[in-house]
Amino acid sequence: MRFVLTLLVAWGLIATQWALGCTALLDHRFTSLQGKPVNLCSYANRPILVVNTASRCGYTGQFDKLESLNKAYEKRGLVVLGFPSNDFNQELATNKEIANFCRLTYAIEFPMIEQSSVTGANASPLFRQLAAAAGEAPQWNFHKYLIAPDGKAVYGFRSAVEPDSAEIMRRLKPMLK
Repeated sequence: MRFVLTLLVAWGLIATQWALGCTALLDHRFTSLQGKPVNLCSYANRPILVVNTASRCGYTGQFDKLESLNKAYEKRGLVVLGFPSNDFNQELATNKEIANFCRLTYAIEFPMIEQSSVTGANASPLFRQLAAAAGEAPQWNFHKYLIAPDGKAVYGFRSAVEPDSAEIMRRLKPMLK
C-alpha cells in the first residue's frame, strides 16, 4: 500500500511539473545557500538568468548589476539565479561564508544555490545541459546563461558581458511580461 501511495504522490508531482511547463532543462532541484530547497520547475514560463559566481573574482562587482536587474525585472517575470563555484579557485570555502559575503557585501536577494561545479567532468547536470544548449561552457566566473520562458532557447554570455549590457537586454526584454 505504501508503495502505491508513493507512486501516486510521485505521479502527482510529475503531472504538476508538466502542467507548469517544466522542461527537461528545468527539471533540477538544488539547495540554496541558506539550506532551503529550490526546484527550477517553479520558475517555468519565466526568463531565467543563470550565473556562475565567485566571491574573489575580478568580475565580482557584477553582483551589483545582477541584483539591480533582479529588482528591476522580477515583477515582470525575471529570475536571477547565482551558482557559486570554485572551479577557478576564487570562491570562499563554505556555503555559509559565501552567503554572508553576498548578503553583507552586495545585499543579494536573488536565489543563490549551494556551491557546485560548473565546468568539466564534474559539472552539475544543469550546467552540462546549459553548455550543450548554448554551445559553450563557462570559461571563467560570471558566465551567464539566459533561459527563455519556454525552456527551449538558451543564450550564453561570457564573463566580461555585463548583466545589464545591450547584448543581454536585447534578448531579455522581449521575454518579460
